[in-house]
Amino acid sequence: MKQYQRSSILVIGGAEDKVHGKEILQSFWHCAGGTSAIIGIIPSASREPTIIGERYFNIFRDMGAKDIRVLDVRDRIHGEDKGYQEYVEECTGIFMTGGDQLRLCGLLADTPLMERIRQRVKLGEVTLAGTSAGAAVMGHHMIAGGSSGESPNRALVDMAMGLGIIPEVIVDQHFHNRNRMARLLSAISSHPERLGIGIDEDTCAVFHHHNEFIEVLGRGTVTIVDAQAMSYTNQGDVSAEAPLALHNLRLHILGHGDRYNIKNHQPIAAVVE
Repeated sequence: MKQYQRSSILVIGGAEDKVHGKEILQSFWHCAGGTSAIIGIIPSASREPTIIGERYFNIFRDMGAKDIRVLDVRDRIHGEDKGYQEYVEECTGIFMTGGDQLRLCGLLADTPLMERIRQRVKLGEVTLAGTSAGAAVMGHHMIAGGSSGESPNRALVDMAMGLGIIPEVIVDQHFHNRNRMARLLSAISSHPERLGIGIDEDTCAVFHHHNEFIEVLGRGTVTIVDAQAMSYTNQGDVSAEAPLALHNLRLHILGHGDRYNIKNHQPIAAVVE
């Protein structure tokens, strides 16, 4: 990513490189201000928040961030913590870790802390990143769980309400690594107005310019399922376990440096230098 923007949202497919080049984590750090970065880490999706919070704390400390704090929300009452809210006002970057997306939403949705984070993200005042479960919660509709390795069917995916940071998308993570294409298609069959985004491990979809563009970072791919022109689905007429028919979908597989214009639904190839 050539230009680092405070208004970027980094949606990471999970298992991002934390040891070698750390391209994705370095990009978040740069977007958040580099050595001037003030970073809040939210490990609430994890059942081991102390361990996972410390891991990312050490990574961003070693990169040279100015200040870092783990916002250890383990109960909804912590989402009203005045100290956490004051720190969020100073933050230039917020990082949501992996774990269980239902746990993350259950602890943070509609809390004063999350509402202020959402406002600051919308105003372009803070960089937000989420990995794995932290990526899944980005949309208004969220894939909460499900299976893989079958034909698309409604029983294959469990849906819930996400945090609505990027309401127009439905995100699935660990995508090709866990064979989740059918799961994303099953989700999109019920919500064809949303853009399906499947993100591989150690791969990131960076949302730029008030979510007008996606840019791909990392060593995997980002899969775009666009059902805007879908002409037919049987999803309302068959049982939950029956295979789904989905006609006239558009599918894009984006690699490192590729972009996608969300407004006009067009992929843009990476510039070869």
